[in-house]
Amino acid sequence: MSSAFAELEPNVEPLGPVSDFVDEFVEAVSPQPFFADWSRPDTAMFSKYLDCYGVPSNSVVLREGEEGNFLAILVTGRALILKTFEGVEKVVHEMRPGELVGEMSLIDGKPRFASCLAVEPSDFAVLTYDNLNRLLIEEPQLGNKLLLKLLELSTQRLRKSTTEMLPGLMPWSA
Repeated sequence: MSSAFAELEPNVEPLGPVSDFVDEFVEAVSPQPFFADWSRPDTAMFSKYLDCYGVPSNSVVLREGEEGNFLAILVTGRALILKTFEGVEKVVHEMRPGELVGEMSLIDGKPRFASCLAVEPSDFAVLTYDNLNRLLIEEPQLGNKLLLKLLELSTQRLRKSTTEMLPGLMPWSA
């Protein structure tokens, strides 16, 4: 099991494939809209392409501006998404179990747009770029489902950000 995730903090503990913890994973992700229409067999199959890591409190999971080749799904614990603007770090979102972060860099290979900090001991399921490609080859239907959900998530976040920045621009979104 090799991922840049494990290199971010010295106390990151590789826990093994997520498929070894499939019940906990399904329980964590099922309530989230991203996975709402995924069957248990789909979620279990997806778990075979993920690795699980435990991180202690106050661990940086993603660093804004750094390269990234993975996305991370919070399975247990609590984490914050942080964005630096004009030298000030702001909390932009508090993650709940089942939510994911890092999808932008996984897809486009660009530096991380924000940081993610585990604020209590947490477990993350990690999908690397290599495992995404393996999923697309081995399970194309599930891989395409994942890519469509990532596209949907990206468009939702773009619409939300645009509406917050320009509230009068889209009157139908109010």
